[in-house]
Amino acid sequence: MPFKVSALNLPLIRKGSTGLAVTAWQRFLQELNYPLGGVDGGFGSTTEKVTISYQQKNGLVADGVVGGGTYGKALSQGFIYWVSGLTSAKLLEYLNFGVNEVKNLQQSLSAIGNLTPDLVADGNFGDVSTRGLAETYKVLDTSFRPKLDQQLSSATKQKLGSDYQIALDILTEYARRQRSRLSGAQWVRYFPASSSLDDLASPFRQRAQAFQKALLDAGAKVNITNTYRPPERAYMMHYAVLLNNRDITPAQVPGMLGIDIQWVHYSDPISYQAARDMVRAFDIGSNPAALRSRHTQALAVDWGITWNDTLRIRDGNGAIVNIGSPRNGDQNPRLWDVGATYGVYKLEYDPPHWSVDGY
Repeated sequence: MPFKVSALNLPLIRKGSTGLAVTAWQRFLQELNYPLGGVDGGFGSTTEKVTISYQQKNGLVADGVVGGGTYGKALSQGFIYWVSGLTSAKLLEYLNFGVNEVKNLQQSLSAIGNLTPDLVADGNFGDVSTRGLAETYKVLDTSFRPKLDQQLSSATKQKLGSDYQIALDILTEYARRQRSRLSGAQWVRYFPASSSLDDLASPFRQRAQAFQKALLDAGAKVNITNTYRPPERAYMMHYAVLLNNRDITPAQVPGMLGIDIQWVHYSDPISYQAARDMVRAFDIGSNPAALRSRHTQALAVDWGITWNDTLRIRDGNGAIVNIGSPRNGDQNPRLWDVGATYGVYKLEYDPPHWSVDGY
């Protein structure tokens, strides 16, 4: 039987439309590498032009209007994962899972994922069942599909009929995407911090570059470990530490626009373990990173500065300053004074930290 498109409540969108449905459509086109540009939730001339191009390429009526026929083709190409407001329950209804089939799915996930406790097989695939789905995929990874295929009952397979295999493919990809949202060590790869002065904000960038040139010209060894830290990275570091310290619960972590991370796993112990894994992956201690700092504003540098013998360095006023021991930038106030002449100020209690104002 055909999938139940009506379960998705897809609105007709065209030039002049705005909102989440347009955002979803734009993201789908962007994923297919159409030259859309940015995603802004506004169906303008560019979105209309790209929509017509998509329709022409797929043998559809090329009118720039996204309705039944265009949605039908797009859903078969992965648009289902971008549908605005998509929930697991809506997805399963779209795939023609009735109450009995949902119950069977819940039982199957408990069995193949060794979920503790088992999912309640009530036919209501809500948040807890969605977390169970993600956890099962995390445990099984690429063996998720064959194991689920083996576990689902013949009655479920018979109900879905010839669309069963396609439905299983869609459910598997949906589970993979849900798993990818779970917090854990893998998030250290996203929103990477910079260790380049080039990524600092102007005019602090030029001041830091001038100070570093003076250091290098004087023979100092300079090692930069951090300059710009994206706010999303600071957010992850902050809440991973708070969770690891048990200062908050997973459900208390607020969301952040632009980062689709799920802190609440199937159980609290699993959530706390994921936070602990993140703390280790970020290589941070027990103090939470500031959500807003000079690093997130691109106005700070973490510098390791050392030298041998006496450092003869030219300050920002052109004068030569002789600096002896201690021969490192963490502890030598005379070097801090030189940095200040360039507009780069040392934060005394944070060994490597220099910034636009000493904070």
